[in-house]
Amino acid sequence: MLEEVYSFCEEKMQGSADHLLVNFRTLRTGRVTTKILDNVRIDNYGSMTPIDQAASVLATDATTISISPWDKSMLSVIERAIMKADIGVNPNNNGVEIKLFFPPMTVDQRQETAKKAKGMADDAKVAIRNDRKKANDKIKVLEKDKLITADESKVAQDKVQKTTDKFISKIEDLLKVKEQDILTV
Repeated sequence: MLEEVYSFCEEKMQGSADHLLVNFRTLRTGRVTTKILDNVRIDNYGSMTPIDQAASVLATDATTISISPWDKSMLSVIERAIMKADIGVNPNNNGVEIKLFFPPMTVDQRQETAKKAKGMADDAKVAIRNDRKKANDKIKVLEKDKLITADESKVAQDKVQKTTDKFISKIEDLLKVKEQDILTV
């Protein structure tokens, strides 16, 4: 019974850490990556799909992304989606492909991006704490139903807290690395 609670807790908290990493990939650092377009969706014949499922997306150099749609009629759709996504650049459509030119980040932009990263990390910490609460609630139900003793409940809640501390520390480490990546010129 308690092993199920521990595995639930570990699985959920690992999911929160993984989600944070996915979110961090959408943030711009000194070098541009195609991951910045991961959250941009286009209307591809009635279904909302990621750009990379309708076009070839390449980072041609440290400051340029080139998007070549497989169907040229999708150029304007992709262009509108990028404008709507507000990723910090305006798309340049030459009739064949769309190019995104990212200027070097200013100090203010780097600090603003670092704030966004901190906000994402804070959200992940909240999710981890919510997972802790759910796990502790399950333990309390087991104790109330007399399936475990009060001592076992206390030990189990301590173990859940240690797991929580481990993942909070992991989130803080991920944030430090990302902030350093963002703030390094």
